[in-house]
Formats: sequence, structure tokens, C-alpha cells
Amino acid sequence: MPQTHIPDGVVPTPEQQRVLERIALQRQRLRERRAQAERSAAQAQAQAAAEPGLQRVLEFARAHPSLVAGAVGVALWAGPRRLLRWGSTLLPLLLKLRR
Repeated sequence: MPQTHIPDGVVPTPEQQRVLERIALQRQRLRERRAQAERSAAQAQAQAAAEPGLQRVLEFARAHPSLVAGAVGVALWAGPRRLLRWGSTLLPLLLKLRR
């Protein structure tokens, strides 16, 4: 029997019983949906771990086109000399954070 908030010894009316059954079905659907979402997240995480880095970068670029366009714009504005200087400073910091 589904979990109810009806005190012991109280028998629900037929209308109340239908409502309780609908609530139980809805709770079951929500549990199944949550379990499916957890399985999907675990599968996506496992797949992301197995994908090569370039594939992940391309997926990021497809998911965030305006951010990538902004980064390209900043890179063009900065020029190659500044990019190398910034990269030589930021890359070691990023690699430390990644650990």
C-alpha cells in the first residue's frame, strides 16, 4: 500500500482512495524519472572520460558559440605576442589547478 498521511484505523473514501492511488503513481513516475536521469548522467560522464580532448573541445564550442566567438575576438585583438606572453603565465597556473 502506498505511503499515506491517513491515521491508522481511518478508512479513506473511494474518492480519497483514487487520489491516493494517483499520488502513488506520480511518486513512482518521479522515482523512475530520477533514476533515468542518474543513469543518463553516469553514462554521459563515462563517455566524456573516454572521448579524446579535441572532441570535448568541439562539443564545448557547439554548446557555447558566443563564448567561443568572444574568446576568438579577444585573441585577435591581443595579437600573437600578447597571447604567448599570457599563455606562458596562465598555462602553469591552469595545470596546477587541474591536478
